Amino acid sequence: MKLNDIRDNEGARHRKMRVGRGIGSGKGKTAGRGQKGQKARSGVAIKGFEGGQMPLHMRLPKRGFNNPNGKDFAEVNLGMVQKFIDAKKLDAKGTIDHDALKAAGLARGGKDGVRLLGKGELTAKVTFKVAGASKGAIEAVEKAGGKVEIIEAGKPEAEKKAERAAANKAKKAAK
Repeated sequence: MKLNDIRDNEGARHRKMRVGRGIGSGKGKTAGRGQKGQKARSGVAIKGFEGGQMPLHMRLPKRGFNNPNGKDFAEVNLGMVQKFIDAKKLDAKGTIDHDALKAAGLARGGKDGVRLLGKGELTAKVTFKVAGASKGAIEAVEKAGGKVEIIEAGKPEAEKKAERAAANKAKKAAK
């Protein structure tokens, strides 16, 4: 077999059907759209439309609540941290923070920081610097001889708000 003998498998590639190219082509005149009506015209968007009947997505009851002010934490269990330390993906000697956990591939997402959870066992003496931790996680870390330092997640934004408010007050006073 040579390079010029290589071909795709039979039926692997299909030529695109060119519609509206004469009645002899088999897809001419109405181009496979049938006769008249809304769907024969261009610009049709009727996804979920049920001919005037109340659509299913509006008939079904809605449940739950999506909190717009809720915090987004990356949740990390102590057992997984220990596993990554044993695999030499995390350094137990230094401080383990959001950046270190992200670099190791343990914390995905979490724009408001990391929350430490107590599932699993921790044997290494580790210092954590996280946005939050459960009681069980703090106890387990301290039992292993480590330390958990909790940093406030949304503090810089609050400081910015305070600065903006002070600047607005100064502007009003100047007027």
